[in-house]
Amino acid sequence: MDRPAGHRIARRQPNDRVLEIGFGPGVGIELLADSVSLGKVAGIDPSEEMLEQTKDRNATGIATGRVELLRGSVERLPFEKAMFDKALAINSMQVWPDALAGLQETRRVLKPGGTVLLGFTRYSGQQKEGLTEILMAAGFADVRMVDVDGGFCVFGTNLVGTEEAAI
Repeated sequence: MDRPAGHRIARRQPNDRVLEIGFGPGVGIELLADSVSLGKVAGIDPSEEMLEQTKDRNATGIATGRVELLRGSVERLPFEKAMFDKALAINSMQVWPDALAGLQETRRVLKPGGTVLLGFTRYSGQQKEGLTEILMAAGFADVRMVDVDGGFCVFGTNLVGTEEAAI
């Protein structure tokens, strides 16, 4: 079976540090923690209820220090610069108060060469128009859109130079 063109950049490595933005009930966090067995998974969500559900679902990962969950906003991520290899948001960007600011902040916490994946199901209400442009405006390169099972994903790469990442 042929894989979508964006599959290569979304592939996880066992030692990846991955950020999920808008983790909801924590199913994605749980799956990510299983697939990055030597790495770390962090998540941020503005909802206290989702934070509590996700903590319950991921209690083992939290206890072992492999999962970190925080309540907060994508526009002010509480993480250091260049901390993550990958970042993803599934069905959440359409409710961010300021998508451009959120994407710029996501880029800030990604390592040079790091990738962002924005996924949307057919029920998300997210329009395709303008998405690649907003990722490019936020500073991502190699931006592409891929249709997947009735929904779609947008990928981008943080090509910030090492001199800029050190600032």
